[in-house]
Amino acid sequence: MRKYLFFLLFLSIFQACTPQTYRRYAEVKDVHPTSPVRTNSETNNSQSPVLVGFGSSTCGTWADYVPDTNYLDHFPIREIRVNIHFMNTSDSASNYYGNEAQRFAMGWLSSANNDLKDNNPSWLPSDRKMPTIPTRYKLNLTSHPDYPEHKGIYDHFDDALFYYIHRGKNRNLYDQRVFEKYGLQQDSVLNIFIMPHHPDSITSPTYNATGVGVAIGGGIKVAGFYETGQPAWAFRGILNHEIGHIFSLAHSWLNDGCPDTPKGKNPCWNRTKTAPCDTAATNNVMEYNALQNAWTPCQIGRVQMRMANEQYPYRKFLARTWCEINPKRTITIADSISWLGAKDLEGHIIIQPTGVLRINCRVSLPSKANIIIQPGGQLILGPNAKLHNACTGEWDGIIIEGQGKVAGQIIMEGKPLIEDIKHPLSDTQNQ
Repeated sequence: MRKYLFFLLFLSIFQACTPQTYRRYAEVKDVHPTSPVRTNSETNNSQSPVLVGFGSSTCGTWADYVPDTNYLDHFPIREIRVNIHFMNTSDSASNYYGNEAQRFAMGWLSSANNDLKDNNPSWLPSDRKMPTIPTRYKLNLTSHPDYPEHKGIYDHFDDALFYYIHRGKNRNLYDQRVFEKYGLQQDSVLNIFIMPHHPDSITSPTYNATGVGVAIGGGIKVAGFYETGQPAWAFRGILNHEIGHIFSLAHSWLNDGCPDTPKGKNPCWNRTKTAPCDTAATNNVMEYNALQNAWTPCQIGRVQMRMANEQYPYRKFLARTWCEINPKRTITIADSISWLGAKDLEGHIIIQPTGVLRINCRVSLPSKANIIIQPGGQLILGPNAKLHNACTGEWDGIIIEGQGKVAGQIIMEGKPLIEDIKHPLSDTQNQ
């Protein structure tokens, strides 16, 4: 009996000395220093402050969108939805079709995705160093719901529109009639047309009927694949080059806005053992060369910046993987991290006791997602911060965890915007 009483006494003392833990949705009192929180209703008021950069290219610079290899999970892989059309003559003699077209298309996409996944070291003079950064995007073959048996790969036999002419007075590379007649799901899928060069062009000794392409009007036309007889992987660079144009990349020898791309017209198609192509050759994706399999950090940052821009017209081609919660995509913040660019996240955010997360741009959270701030953790919302759901749903809310007098904190600078939130910050003192 005495031992039992001693145990109860010890337990009561231990409980009294152990700080209480709690977990609740954030309230206005959790904001340090207290700043007004702008709600959805206030955004409809013409007197509300205008926040610079939401969904625009001014929200950060390309450098703020370059994936950090120490925190790759902060940069979800974006998926570009594509379909592929093979244009052919009525006698089916001018291009791949059927099973052969299916195999070619699948091999083409697979090899392009391999380059996107791995990236390759840029060929540079020996005195220059450049990190090899993952692109963090890939191509996703997307079938039409009414034609699932085609798997997103279609054959068309049209004697009037089958051909492609790249040069000369009859060139039609900018003609969009083939998109208008055969394009599918153009509001959400990037349509790619594989076309043969015109038979009359091929017979001309001055016409080069090799692999070429053009990005025009939100679609892509490529030609020369069937005529050359080369394997699908040989044309992967053309695909990634034209995808680069879709997401705003210019030819690297132009004023492309990237300080790290090769300047001046490339004098070499490939590397050789002799000068000048032993050192002057390039493998950059936005140059004309044999490989086109290297992206510079700036090029990757510019593509990612366009993909995160809600007003960019070709963002519509991205799979909306940021709408529904995926707990496997939860991001844990244990260090001091600043997000200066826009983000579309796919999971929860957990800020650990040692973590500080500063947000100074648009951050979309998926349906049912939470920002969880553990005891001692800090969430800093800068004046241009915006927390929302980029789809039509709601994210759940900010959860404060505490232990004794130590709790998660929210720090607001200016009037950041919080919207589409199921559990908004409440003021318990006024209830």
